[in-house]
Amino acid sequence: MPSRHHDIADDLRHQIRAGEAKPGDRLPSEADLAGRYGVSPVTLRRALALLQGEGLVDKIHGKGNFVRRPPRKVVYVGGWGILDPWTAAEAALRLTVHMATIEAFGQLTTLLQVPTGSPLDEYTCIIHEGESPHGLAQIYIPRHVTPAGLDDESPGREAVSRFAVLSPTPAALRETVCARPPTPEEASTLRTNTSTPVLAITRIVTDTTGRIVEAALLVFPGDRVNAVFTPHPVTDERQPQE
Repeated sequence: MPSRHHDIADDLRHQIRAGEAKPGDRLPSEADLAGRYGVSPVTLRRALALLQGEGLVDKIHGKGNFVRRPPRKVVYVGGWGILDPWTAAEAALRLTVHMATIEAFGQLTTLLQVPTGSPLDEYTCIIHEGESPHGLAQIYIPRHVTPAGLDDESPGREAVSRFAVLSPTPAALRETVCARPPTPEEASTLRTNTSTPVLAITRIVTDTTGRIVEAALLVFPGDRVNAVFTPHPVTDERQPQE
């Protein structure tokens, strides 16, 4: 027999799908909804959690629960290391960039193959649609190889806005892709649930000498991105047996 919170979720789901509660609408407070349905706050939150897990409701801390707008998707083009310019340039999308100089530590020393404490330029980029973040990029470049012009309104700055590879004329680019739960920090930044998977891409760039000149950690909510990867043709180099 269905639990009470399933019944409440069914009723709210019907209201949303019937258009009685429209995308962007704020739902009544949890206390009001609990009183309306005659249940405890715990039961009401379980019902809302079901709708949040289905992508029908967003909970914004300090503001309440909102009927979720159908998410716009950005496109990440694998192998080129860039957000597709047609989706990244949509008028409704905005980007914030924070630049800082930090010291290499932990995972970064391994990714960039630099000693602990080495100075790195860090570019933290977040792309939003309204209140909804669509992606997070943290790009790290050893200070001594950072190209000029990334701290002003130059074409380099525009490259940052597309999560692009920043190092000039990279010789090779390697991307590792996985779907996983977000860390608490990522969930907070991207305003998503810790149970909703994210697409995580670790991008390593090397120059013509094989030196690693850039590392990027990209994280996208799984329902807000399409990733396109073009495979390279495979040549069977095995020689026939004599």
